[in-house]
Amino acid sequence: MTAFRISPAVADAFPDTLIALVTVTGLRGHEPWPATVTAVEDLERQLAAGTWQPADETDPRIEAWHTAYRSFGTNPRRIRPSVDALGRRMAKKGSLPRINPAVDSYNAVSVRHGLPAGAFDLDHVTGDIDIRHAEGAEEFTPLGEPGTVETPKPGEIIYADTTGVLTRHWNHRDAHRTRVTEDSARVAFVLETLQATRDGHLLKAAADELQDLLIPHTDRTAVHFLSPAHPHLTL
Repeated sequence: MTAFRISPAVADAFPDTLIALVTVTGLRGHEPWPATVTAVEDLERQLAAGTWQPADETDPRIEAWHTAYRSFGTNPRRIRPSVDALGRRMAKKGSLPRINPAVDSYNAVSVRHGLPAGAFDLDHVTGDIDIRHAEGAEEFTPLGEPGTVETPKPGEIIYADTTGVLTRHWNHRDAHRTRVTEDSARVAFVLETLQATRDGHLLKAAADELQDLLIPHTDRTAVHFLSPAHPHLTL
């Protein structure tokens, strides 16, 4: 079993945080995911037609993350929140990257709703996961760079397990060790907002949408929520 925890310091600093965890077991990443293909292609068609565009840094959903990044010493225009970077890439290229069905699913939901999303392969997580301020001695190996080791700045918000950092700058980049691949079977998908009072309904709609994409390709799935009022969850 894996516990997710929001540290008291993070809860105090961001009291309107709401995090949705969509958990799955028995994920089948090698089979066709037609609904995900359709979801991605629909977004790309809407972008091309000019009927929809990704949220940018002028949008309150993205602006809130820029403000948060600055509060812990990260320049959000140099190191962007994941949803901001993904939206900018899509607006420039006209398409979303194709990684694998599970990642493509949360990318589509993320950019559609303007909310950061990520995922952890729970079979490669050690111990529990804490959302906390970095001490500055932790180690992080970035996604796609297995030979690289970074150290977060003290005070930077991270997801971390007992081995090391799982995401830097809250949600800027995931770790290589816990990346989701076609072989991943137990996964926790994460969707986040810092403005639950305003955007909680969007987060819940996004979690439901992601769950709908996952259900045909899993043995079991569930949606859970973390917040400063409920800062601890055991899966």
